[in-house]
Amino acid sequence: MEAILGLIPCLGFIGLLVLLLLFSAIKVVQEYERGVIFRLGRYVGAKGPGLFFIVPFIDRMVKVDLRTVTLDVPSQEAISRDNVTVKVNAVVYFRVLDPGKAVIQVEDYRRATWQIAQTTLRNVIGQSELDELLAHREKINNQLQQIIDEQTEPWGVKVSLVEVKDVELPQTMQRAMAKQAEAEREKRAKIIHASGELEASKTLAQAAEIITREPASLQLRYLQTLTEIAVEKNSTIIFPVPIDILTSLTEYMMQKTAAQAKKAAGEK
Repeated sequence: MEAILGLIPCLGFIGLLVLLLLFSAIKVVQEYERGVIFRLGRYVGAKGPGLFFIVPFIDRMVKVDLRTVTLDVPSQEAISRDNVTVKVNAVVYFRVLDPGKAVIQVEDYRRATWQIAQTTLRNVIGQSELDELLAHREKINNQLQQIIDEQTEPWGVKVSLVEVKDVELPQTMQRAMAKQAEAEREKRAKIIHASGELEASKTLAQAAEIITREPASLQLRYLQTLTEIAVEKNSTIIFPVPIDILTSLTEYMMQKTAAQAKKAAGEK
């Protein structure tokens, strides 16, 4: 009896040890996670999601998150192909497709992707002109996504999207671009004004041609002008005099003056 009582603490310790081993063998991973299993240092596969068992003290599990990661790339200062210093920041969206490669092929896939995104952003800026960065940003985004994705593919990481968020220009360049835009607007305004003058001159020429064929239309135009002036309720009255009358009167006065001068010369 005493021997049995002495074995109770040993049995309790063994039972506790068995429970600890059992709990250490049970693993649970979420739907968006995978457990990468290493058995005595060798990769044996990825398990999950849900409940599964591993061999205690022999297997080791590393959890890998499969959700899309949003990586903020800080501002990178670089010189564009047309020698303009700019600061550009971007955001990278990526996710792990192969958990085994993400653990085996690279020490920290998040940090490695972040470093590649920075260097690639500077390289692409150096190969692009300022107008491409401002007007063709979609092309720059696609180029960045393709280059970064090729670099991270051996790690089991898929880069789905890269977006350039902001392009910061020097103050001198901003002022120069503002002057250029203002000059461009003035140019368009002058072209539009000149086009309007051309169209107006063509219309006036057509109107003059019609009035020349129909002299009565000129008198109607005079009457219409008087009607428009009367609407303003002012005291100014304009009476149009045909140019032909003035011309005839001028010729008559010149002839009369010449006759008087000739008569005066004859009397002398």
